[in-house]
Amino acid sequence: MSTLDATRAELALAVLYLNKAEARDKICRAIQYGSKFLSNGEPGTAQNVDKSTSLARKVFRLFKFINDLHGLISPTTPGTPLPLVLLGKSKNALLSTFLFLDQIVWLSRTGIYKNKERADLIGRISLFCWMGSSICTTLVEIGEIGRISGQLKKLEKDLKNSEKYHNEQYRAKLKKSNERSLAMVKAALDTVVAVGLLQLAPKKVTSRVTGALGFTTSLISCYQLLPAPAKSKAA
Repeated sequence: MSTLDATRAELALAVLYLNKAEARDKICRAIQYGSKFLSNGEPGTAQNVDKSTSLARKVFRLFKFINDLHGLISPTTPGTPLPLVLLGKSKNALLSTFLFLDQIVWLSRTGIYKNKERADLIGRISLFCWMGSSICTTLVEIGEIGRISGQLKKLEKDLKNSEKYHNEQYRAKLKKSNERSLAMVKAALDTVVAVGLLQLAPKKVTSRVTGALGFTTSLISCYQLLPAPAKSKAA
């Protein structure tokens, strides 16, 4: 493949990535929490960027609650343990509620909804819902990692540990385990971000800590949304 072809392929991947509304939202999220880290809650340019980006992101999330509402009523994968099913459905319900209530907050920030006191209360309730969904996600990922770990051990036993990394099924499950582990870390960190936004522990989870963790989880989200690179054709 020539340099021009390689550049063209990389640009095509970038276009594919940036065409996703979710990817643009996560990039804006990184800017938002990066600004929160820099401002440390103090008035100034960084705080203005934090607030304006936060408002802009709400537009990306309009009607997004339908996604998790669909997940809530969709059938689960056969063989999934009941506790994981209940946690998954709880996560869908809480996240859908958060995204729905967040639209009312957006209406208030734009001046369409005039009751500021009620909007602030709704905004706080929505953040508790997000925190709850992050906790549920963390627990689901821990459970799924445990299930995959058991499957990997069984495969190792069947393969007798010989050339297990050459086994396609083993490598696929190992990759899934790594993906689940990353998702678990992100959800756990987002739980702390929610604690910071709600100011439940203001002395420990400061604005700067919230910004740093939010920026980290945003980068993880951006990474998770990266399209798979096209496989080069054999010569």
